[in-house]
Amino acid sequence: MEQYSTPSNLSIEDKATTVDSILRYRSERPTMPLFRKRSGNQWVNVTAKQFADEVDAVAKGLIASGIKPGERVAILSSTRYEWTVLDYAIWRAGATTVAIYETSAPDQVKWILEDSGTSMLFVEQHAHHTKHIRVIEEAPELRETLVIDDHALATITKRGAKIGDAELDTRHANALSSDAATLIYTSGTTGRPKGVVLTHANFLAECEATRDAVGAGLVEGKSTLLFLPLAHVFARVVAVGCVENGVVLGHTSDIPNLIDDLGKFRPNYVLSVPRVFEKVYNSAKQKAYDGGKGKIFDRAADTAIEYSKAMENGGAGLGLKLKHALFDRLVYGKLRDALGGQCEGAISGGAPLGARLGHFFRGVGIPVYEGYGLSETTAAVTANNEEHQRVGSVGRPVPGVTVGIADDGEVLLNGPVVFDGYWKNPKATEESIVDGWFHTGDIGHLDDGFLFITGRKKELIVTAGGKNVSPAQLEDTIRAHPMVSQCLVVGDNKPFIAALITIDPEAIPGWLERHHLPADTSLADLAQNETLTAEIDAAVKDANAKVSKAEAIKKFTILDTDFTIESGELTPTMKLKRNVIHDAQKRAIADLYT
Repeated sequence: MEQYSTPSNLSIEDKATTVDSILRYRSERPTMPLFRKRSGNQWVNVTAKQFADEVDAVAKGLIASGIKPGERVAILSSTRYEWTVLDYAIWRAGATTVAIYETSAPDQVKWILEDSGTSMLFVEQHAHHTKHIRVIEEAPELRETLVIDDHALATITKRGAKIGDAELDTRHANALSSDAATLIYTSGTTGRPKGVVLTHANFLAECEATRDAVGAGLVEGKSTLLFLPLAHVFARVVAVGCVENGVVLGHTSDIPNLIDDLGKFRPNYVLSVPRVFEKVYNSAKQKAYDGGKGKIFDRAADTAIEYSKAMENGGAGLGLKLKHALFDRLVYGKLRDALGGQCEGAISGGAPLGARLGHFFRGVGIPVYEGYGLSETTAAVTANNEEHQRVGSVGRPVPGVTVGIADDGEVLLNGPVVFDGYWKNPKATEESIVDGWFHTGDIGHLDDGFLFITGRKKELIVTAGGKNVSPAQLEDTIRAHPMVSQCLVVGDNKPFIAALITIDPEAIPGWLERHHLPADTSLADLAQNETLTAEIDAAVKDANAKVSKAEAIKKFTILDTDFTIESGELTPTMKLKRNVIHDAQKRAIADLYT
């Protein structure tokens, strides 16, 4: 088995927990800004003392509510400042946080509450409470539910007014790094979600390892705006990592106005999943085309990609440097301004970014350092950084982690960031951790220590002719078209490869205007439009040019609906739930082969 590891001097003490840092800050540096919280149209600083005091007050309320060490307290909410306050308060009380996506269906919530044995639940809105009222009432161990928008934190703080500091100190003194900090339930692209148990030691090891690996993004005084769902391990580690390293953190879940928020918050780093970077690229391209500057944008994009590739091969020549400088004034500077003008770089995780976007953003002056990890590995186990970057790869192992490649190409992992097992599921644990190695289910290879992910074992398509096809590269290239929202490549046990393609609703108005079509043109009519079909066909041909003839898409269909989180066809981090889509689109897939 091929292996590569990065050495580490990491040592987590038995009594260390994620709470230690905020108590130390309050004692030694009480005025240090830890957060920026939205107040109207402004972002105001929250100091270390303010945050720690707020955490203590809520933790006392949890204790007064009967929460004992080790009990589970669940949070069902979008990303907001209160989420992080509750998370730290639960840890301060010695309990375990159960993270639930606010987009979860009632059946998913029911399973998580019952499987975890949650004692107390915080939901964001009354709408969430109403949506899940049946499963809340039926959860066998759930004693109380509070609504964040209905002043839940104030209510719980008032309840804990008579709890003394001594009780908090006792719980902290009895806490261990091996205690369960959180249960994060897998997003369930296949099968019933499993509860991933992550300890305080897992979090602390991850924060230290990624700080050493990523470097520039986790430096005290820098800032980032978090907009990923905090129920996802990537966002959670971002939040904890910012606190551990003194990075000023802001929260927002207002995705439609994200660009405006980034402009006002002016983060030094953006941390996101690939789909957001795709949307930024596609939106910029669409805006250029709508303004009659599409050809300029295309030339600028090609130049950025060429410039980035040249960085890996001795640097750009004079002609390329001059072109790059011209487009920096015309295009790249505006793109950097859209991210607040202070963005030094970005970190991408949760799914493969793809070399195309990686080269584009590095070429415009916003290098995207791609990493790789899973819920079971407390997020990143590999990462690119300023010193060591290979666009298209997910980087080298972070300190303390060893990456192995099995004979069948599966990526295997071990190290202090890897979990010990699933909650109350020894069978699943035994299947995933074999001889000390966590089996990821991802297929990849190593090159000079850089890990390249090429697909998932369960997503590999085997055609009727016996050809193994990884859909990721085809889908990534097709999604580069500004009118495309999602692409699902199909063909398992079929005579050829085909694809289902959906249209991005945000791109439709500009496209209709450019082609002099009525603004109220339906999506069903648009899906049959010959001009759009020709554009999508060109995108499919671009994708086919990157693979062998046997892997090429022979037919595609444009659907008159999009895949969404709400429909259950996407995970909260915008990954395709292939089995759900296959079931929902049986007829469309069958039609491709008739």
